[in-house]
Amino acid sequence: MNRLIKEIRTLETKRKYREEQGLFIAEGLRMTEELDPGKVRTAVFSEHFLSEGGERAKRLYEKFAGTPGIRILTVPDDVFRRISDTSTPQGVLAAAELPRYSTEEILGDPRKLVVILQELQDPGNIGTIFRSGEAAGISGIILDRKCADPSQPKAVRAAMGSFFRVKYAVTDDLPSVLRRIREAGGISYAAHLQGSTDYALEDYRPFTAFLIGNEANGLSEQLTKAADRRIRIPMEGQLESLNAAMAASILLFEAARQRRG
Repeated sequence: MNRLIKEIRTLETKRKYREEQGLFIAEGLRMTEELDPGKVRTAVFSEHFLSEGGERAKRLYEKFAGTPGIRILTVPDDVFRRISDTSTPQGVLAAAELPRYSTEEILGDPRKLVVILQELQDPGNIGTIFRSGEAAGISGIILDRKCADPSQPKAVRAAMGSFFRVKYAVTDDLPSVLRRIREAGGISYAAHLQGSTDYALEDYRPFTAFLIGNEANGLSEQLTKAADRRIRIPMEGQLESLNAAMAASILLFEAARQRRG
């Protein structure tokens, strides 16, 4: 049991270990229901969840138990609380295969709508961008290595099932990604407080990439200069800036609106 606790907690807290093992943790009934059983390696249930969780709990258990290759574990409630990453655990979690995508797959997607994130530190923001991105129909998300890890539990919870469906890749060289987008006929837009153009006046129907920077400092000067255009979201009141996930969502839904139109 101690080995199980250590393994799950390490997957929850250590990015390097998740990458080495090729696994991440999804916790909660809705999250685990959305998992592809073929990608699940271990499922852990609390005794209370199985006895009091009703038909949904029963169906989930049977689905995982009926899938070859899944290790099924039932643990006392106090043990589950020790391995849970939430303050009020529902009583079910799973270790599943980490999604693996390349920058090439994302840039080659026919939808040609990409989000590029630089040094975002809040996993909740990253997860929210996954959700907004799926709703807006993006090709995928490209993050630099200094971003918070999208596979950590808080980001996965914020993304909900979108983490399982939206392609993402991590790179050490964002400027080269912008060059490849330009070579493919795309335009990269830096969301910037000093942007010269109102975001709503641009045409996002062709190949489009939106650049979103760090919550406190925005985009670096280097990446801002490497972008094709700077755009701003007009604001009233005394706000200095918008939340990174909110800004990304506004831009993505404007692109989606234009593409529908």
